[in-house]
Amino acid sequence: MRKTKVLDGYQFDTIDFKSCIEEGVPCIFRGALGNSPLVVAGKQSDEAAMSHLLSFDREKALLYYVAEADAKTRFFYTDEMDGFNFTTGHSSLSEFFERLKAEKLEPTGKSYYIGSAELQNHFPELLNRDGLTISDELVEAHTPLIGIWLGNRTTAATHFDVSNNIAACVVGRRRFTLFPPDQITNLYPGPLEPTPGGQVVSMADLNKPNFDEFPNLHKALDRGEVAELEAGDVLVYPAMWWHQVEALNDFNVLINYWWNEVPSFVDDPMNTLLHGLLSLRDRPIHEKRAWQALFDFYIFGDVNRPRNHLPQKTWGALDEFNSTSARRLRAKLLNKFNR
Repeated sequence: MRKTKVLDGYQFDTIDFKSCIEEGVPCIFRGALGNSPLVVAGKQSDEAAMSHLLSFDREKALLYYVAEADAKTRFFYTDEMDGFNFTTGHSSLSEFFERLKAEKLEPTGKSYYIGSAELQNHFPELLNRDGLTISDELVEAHTPLIGIWLGNRTTAATHFDVSNNIAACVVGRRRFTLFPPDQITNLYPGPLEPTPGGQVVSMADLNKPNFDEFPNLHKALDRGEVAELEAGDVLVYPAMWWHQVEALNDFNVLINYWWNEVPSFVDDPMNTLLHGLLSLRDRPIHEKRAWQALFDFYIFGDVNRPRNHLPQKTWGALDEFNSTSARRLRAKLLNKFNR
């Protein structure tokens, strides 16, 4: 395992997130949110941080997740792979905090978290008041989706996101273990669905690696990077990087900013993957190689190469997309799917 690149002396509102992503490697900005009131409150005590958050609460019910002690903080499948090792419920923020306080006073080993609750829905004033906003110019794309994670000691199994990620550790400590996208084979992905958190997860437990069951896992571990975050630290990493996330204290708060460097009308590539399973996977190998060449030509290569030799009026779907042309192509695809 290698340590992630660390940068000091930056303030959150001055970080050039776009350049970080273009570097293609994870970066930690140490103490970039050190002056945020929520970070300051959390360093005083868990109760001070909870009180600070409650002052912004809109009193909407929140979805929470709970795993029993035998999960050992890791939210995952059951041993029989017939479900998950956790359950869900709804509560107010104050009720959820009472659960965390009770667990801290009389530990049972249970792990609790609220995952990716949208700040605009639950704590809209927190963004501006605590210096947690980022400008559109810094990401040069559509407005990021901002979510907050609250809980005690938890482990999110190794997974990837289809969006770039700014992970702001504002209360407690977090450990991210990250792997570049080309390590997918060595991480032994699980089922496409259902999944514990919406994305495919690695079947390997990084904290208890089983090299008999997953013999190539060591190759991924050799390429992995560890990002240890203290309160006030900000981690930035590109889309598609695999990552395990461990919350290491009795109370932890993380704020995520997800965004892509493409317009909002661009579709989710996971839809393409699923359709590829339906349309390409089971074809003869010589056909798959031919389609691979087509995809390289039309999708993964230079966008100008397929159209430069053609009159522009004939480009059609080869032309640059806008919201109207994207909607038109999507309608055409839906018509084909509904044959």
